[in-house]
Amino acid sequence: MPTPSTPPSVTSAKPRLAVLLGDPSGVGPEMAVKLLARRRNLDAARVLLIADPVVLAAGERVAGLKLDALRVDSLDAVRFEDGRPTLLAHDWMGGQEAALGESNEQSGRASFEALELATLAVRRGQAEGILFAPLNKHSLRLGGLVHEDELRYMQERFAVTGFVCEFNLTGALWTSRVTSHIPLKDVASHITADGVRDAVKIIAAALRRAGVAQPRIAVTGLNPHAGDGGSIGMEEIEIIAPAIAQLRAEGYDARGPFSPDTVFIGARRGDVDAVVSMYHDQGQIAMKLMGFEQGVTLHGGLPVPVATSASGSAFDIAGRGIATIEGLQQAFDLCVRMAGGAPVPARAAEATTTTATTATAAG
Repeated sequence: MPTPSTPPSVTSAKPRLAVLLGDPSGVGPEMAVKLLARRRNLDAARVLLIADPVVLAAGERVAGLKLDALRVDSLDAVRFEDGRPTLLAHDWMGGQEAALGESNEQSGRASFEALELATLAVRRGQAEGILFAPLNKHSLRLGGLVHEDELRYMQERFAVTGFVCEFNLTGALWTSRVTSHIPLKDVASHITADGVRDAVKIIAAALRRAGVAQPRIAVTGLNPHAGDGGSIGMEEIEIIAPAIAQLRAEGYDARGPFSPDTVFIGARRGDVDAVVSMYHDQGQIAMKLMGFEQGVTLHGGLPVPVATSASGSAFDIAGRGIATIEGLQQAFDLCVRMAGGAPVPARAAEATTTTATTATAAG
């Protein structure tokens, strides 16, 4: 068994991805079914679908599609056949369908247990990446999650002691952040030089792994106008700028600190490959405005790629069959690329089509 902090070796030409349905009460099951109904995805990776059969059946009904899955009942029995997902089936819902459109303990427990099993598959060397349809953090907490978020939970499960961070991707632009899911009133006290350096280094490493040889990284300030020379705060002068200077001395192409309200203008133009922001909404609002349906969330700092769509569980449209999967498709493609598989083929002809819609964010 590989150690949790070391990626397992890839034993086949195709990477093995553990795929999860997300929150049973949201659009996740529908999205996952639509994704796995695309033949080219099953050609790109060996898929271990970890799911409650009742939830999967509901997702198939909503999507109007049926997956030809090879069913197994334990990790020890996992095997793969070309062109088919392997379904690792567990009865977490007690045979009952999920109540759609709401956070609840039962759905949260089912999605939490599936995540636990996916991390175990990675620890056992049976998967080189994890892809999950949208989860709901409130449901996860109702179902047993005691960590800040699923990233911190996986950090513990994989025994990762270093810095971890959510990356958000829209097209070729990446973002990371120094702080994440904490109250806004606590942000300033959590901005440190070490945190800024860690956030830059972790996204630079991920970009290189994804094929960007020399990542160009912009760093925002914390305050309006990046502090305006100290008249609107001193964090830029005392913490952020010295951290950037040290990074540049170490060979990183780190730039800034830039005013948070203008940095994404140049980033969208292609001036940089990534933006490191100081807190969650500082980067998330801009990224979601630039491409909500195509957005990807990647969990950085873990031993294997773990990704999902940037859109949330979308309780408001659950069960209607109209959820778009473009972001989840982008996340799948990224997982395949980072897990060491062959280049993902162009999307000239998909096996299914989806109807674009606006989903409720839960990033």
